Amino acid sequence: MSKKIFITGASGGFGALTTKSLLAQGHQVVGTMRSTSGKNAEVASELKAAGAVLVEMDITEENEVNRAVEEAIESLGGLDVLINNAGVGVLGMQEHFTPEDMQYIFDVNIFGTQRVMRAALPYLRGQGHGLVLFTSSLLGRITLPFYGIYNASKWALEAIAENYRTELSQFGIECCIVEPGGYPTTFMDNLKKPSDSSRVEAYGEFMNAPGLMFENFEKALESNPEQRPQKVADAIVELVDIPSGEKPMRTVVDHMGMGTHVVAYNTQLDQMTHGIYSAFGIEGMLKVKS
Repeated sequence: MSKKIFITGASGGFGALTTKSLLAQGHQVVGTMRSTSGKNAEVASELKAAGAVLVEMDITEENEVNRAVEEAIESLGGLDVLINNAGVGVLGMQEHFTPEDMQYIFDVNIFGTQRVMRAALPYLRGQGHGLVLFTSSLLGRITLPFYGIYNASKWALEAIAENYRTELSQFGIECCIVEPGGYPTTFMDNLKKPSDSSRVEAYGEFMNAPGLMFENFEKALESNPEQRPQKVADAIVELVDIPSGEKPMRTVVDHMGMGTHVVAYNTQLDQMTHGIYSAFGIEGMLKVKS
């Protein structure tokens, strides 16, 4: 059954692949990107040719977000699925990121998501059904050195999604999280580096560690053909097609060894969450009202 879908961050990475994959399955899709010209012109042309409607939107600007969501609903003639996919990553020593650096990462990954949610939820609540997907990361469950601020933002996103899950379930709105591992996408090419270089000398030879770790990770990606970003897009398409109320809260997509451990962690958390909610008599909030 064709669904009306709004996805943020369609200019590259998982966003572009997911948009194409959803269109190929017959869904209607409106995607956002900061600009459809310049460096995004080629991918914008490809997505339009595939049938996507594109809306320019800066996720850090509330007025633009409100306008984009309104345009999407008007263009689609409604809204069934919201995919919060826009995000930005980092690479560097955590101490070297200024508060302003950190604020930017959270403005995109967290506050931006909240802006989109606040713009779309009145419509979804009003119709009494809908699906919201959050693109998180395995680094929203564990931490790796040199990705600190990104780790923190994705941990925050996981908590936000968990709370929306319970607070929206009685309105017929289902919330799910997708947790990809690291993949060779344009996301990796746009990692934000620390803006404070005044402390570099104090770290000595250890300053080489972030670059070396990233190089080794890229080599591991190249040697692992299973770690293809299309698999993340496929997982999202599959989630969209699963009937309401039957979807897993979290979907791990990884073929490099981290995913298995996170799946076990997620399973334990699910059991713990249900137990705690049951103790308070609110376990019904974990189920979507049909």
